[in-house]
Amino acid sequence: MPHDAPHRTPDSSRRQADPDQPLVPGRARIAALDVIRGFALCGIVLVNVRPIAAMGGFLPPAPAGADDGFAWLGLLTELRFFPIFALLFGIGFQLLLRSASNRAARPRLLLLRRLLALLVVGLAHHVLLWQGDILTVYAVVGLVVLLPSTWLPRWAVAGLAALLIAAAVIAAGGQVSLVPGLFLLGSALVRYGVVDRLELSTRVPAVVGLVLAAGAAPAVWWQTRQLGDMGGADFNRAMTLAGVLIAGVYICALLIVLRTPLRPALQAVFAPLGRMALTNYLAATVLVLAAAHLLGGPPDTWSRATVLAITGAVLTAEWLFSTLWLRRYQQGPLEWLWRWATWARRPALRRIG
Repeated sequence: MPHDAPHRTPDSSRRQADPDQPLVPGRARIAALDVIRGFALCGIVLVNVRPIAAMGGFLPPAPAGADDGFAWLGLLTELRFFPIFALLFGIGFQLLLRSASNRAARPRLLLLRRLLALLVVGLAHHVLLWQGDILTVYAVVGLVVLLPSTWLPRWAVAGLAALLIAAAVIAAGGQVSLVPGLFLLGSALVRYGVVDRLELSTRVPAVVGLVLAAGAAPAVWWQTRQLGDMGGADFNRAMTLAGVLIAGVYICALLIVLRTPLRPALQAVFAPLGRMALTNYLAATVLVLAAAHLLGGPPDTWSRATVLAITGAVLTAEWLFSTLWLRRYQQGPLEWLWRWATWARRPALRRIG
């Protein structure tokens, strides 16, 4: 469809070789997406440390006043990074479809294989390591919602995204209920050309960020009023609404900072983690479980300092590994296997030259 044609931008200096496609001259990835993905991964690891260590999937809500420090930390972290990850999945899915449509006779077959491969990985992660795995949900929702949406016009995808996100907030369904709407929102952003223009303006993310922040402030206040009833419908509804809005604020803030001299620092810190997000997401489970074995004791008794220390150690190890790995290879080991499954042919892994 003409309105879904890729938007060409002259700002190719802000892009890098795309390791998520067969590497050919002229193919590029939007660098800001790697930074945002790496930033979201850091927050997800922080939020998941105690649930992973508990090995039961999720910790039960703490009694009112029993863990005020974590409750207030949760205002900045709980359900604040997951929406970013889900949105980016929808964006990446649509970008791959656009790329595959130019080079494959049956591009949706590639996407089907990609989702089925993710389902296998997610089920293995769920069964063997952690019951709170989200990859299985991503794969199933991708198969049921995201893949069929590729036959719909972009206005229908955008409208469904808005309806599903609103329904998730009203129903107080939590993070899983947000996945379909966020997937479709990410897809719509690509089809309307927003993602192609992501790094071309400071004013747009500033205005959008201010609007989202204005909505997030009362949502966070509403959530604080419900801290004594964690797990209740009103608390979940407030947390879901605040989470989506604050996630948007975080994205806008990163886009603004990327337009400043701090851009190289953000890329150095977050891009390696973001380019190997699948590898690092799964590796974090193993590292947290190892840390829990060494520390011992129930994770719900860990202090904030302990949780932050574990998070810092895990992310530092992953950053070092990712940085060193990407100097020699084009993408992470699991990303490489995922691309192999997607394209049904073995891609190059080592860097050339």
